[in-house]
Amino acid sequence: MTDLFQKIKSQLELGYPFAVFCKPGSNSVTGIFQNNTNAHFLTDYSQKGFVFAPFDGDKICFVPEAESDMLSVELKTEGFVLCEIQQPEIDTNAKAAFEALVSKSVDAIKSGSFEKLVLSRTETIGMTDNIITVYSKLLAAYPMGYRYCFFHPESGLWMGATPEQLLKVENRTLHTVALAGTQLYKEGEQAVWENKEKEEQQFVTGYIMESVQPYTSDIRKTEPYTFRAGNIVHIKTDITAEVKDADSLLGIISALHPTPAVCGLPKQEAKAFLLENEGYDRQYYSGYLGELNIDIDSGQHKTDLFVNLRSMKVVGDTAHLFVGCGITKDSDPEKEFMETVNKSMTMRRII
Repeated sequence: MTDLFQKIKSQLELGYPFAVFCKPGSNSVTGIFQNNTNAHFLTDYSQKGFVFAPFDGDKICFVPEAESDMLSVELKTEGFVLCEIQQPEIDTNAKAAFEALVSKSVDAIKSGSFEKLVLSRTETIGMTDNIITVYSKLLAAYPMGYRYCFFHPESGLWMGATPEQLLKVENRTLHTVALAGTQLYKEGEQAVWENKEKEEQQFVTGYIMESVQPYTSDIRKTEPYTFRAGNIVHIKTDITAEVKDADSLLGIISALHPTPAVCGLPKQEAKAFLLENEGYDRQYYSGYLGELNIDIDSGQHKTDLFVNLRSMKVVGDTAHLFVGCGITKDSDPEKEFMETVNKSMTMRRII
């Protein structure tokens, strides 16, 4: 791990773009380290490298495989203990503003304008540990998340441990997931989901299957099940399909991003509502990131993309946390605000 961490430190000092990631359940940490300061952006989906896409806009940061060194090391987290922390002091102004936005969103849903909306907000806290220490904690604390550290001159420095895969394409088979609902994980207790959360999950699953249908065949899904991501549990459905041809990737990604789990339904109208009403710039939060057409042992190309949730942007010694929650007609404003507070604990625990 020392070589990898030293490489991260060196890249940041030089201002060279890079991506380091560890996939859910994996014991391998991989780094793609660009060997110059060029700020590359994705121009077509046949390119090979690592992508980092924003919630809104088409300026997708890109670390090209051809200009980068690859390094993979075994993850070592022996003896690591992550201490529990107290819930943060509530910012009453932020709480009031977010609850007002939830109320406005519920009214819009009840009027028939939307089936669901996904609201988000940001929190800012100071960091006392360096980047290497924070990322080490992230790797150890959330073994079932996609744990990444990414830097590009356009995006700046980001880290996260997202539970949600946007898609994976390997040997022409598409894998994606529908993820909704949120509860705190309680040891020894089985999650009980309310109708609001089950309804949200059905919205997401139906939307994804309909969206990929023009580009795929033989679409299949599992029954919804409870999925744990750190101190949070969700309802999850796995979806698979066969990709019709090599040119379908752009269409599939465009159809899925942004997903109902980070935006709402209908997608374009929900996105416009969020951009007008959230009151801040999501930047790369709720965008997507991951490997694009990376070569694997079989000679095939693999694309493996994740939604950028449970994430933060680091500016100097300050961390900007991004958190959100799904809103339906039955949402309670105060409960939704507290859901975002619970979600912020994912990043707060490692800072």
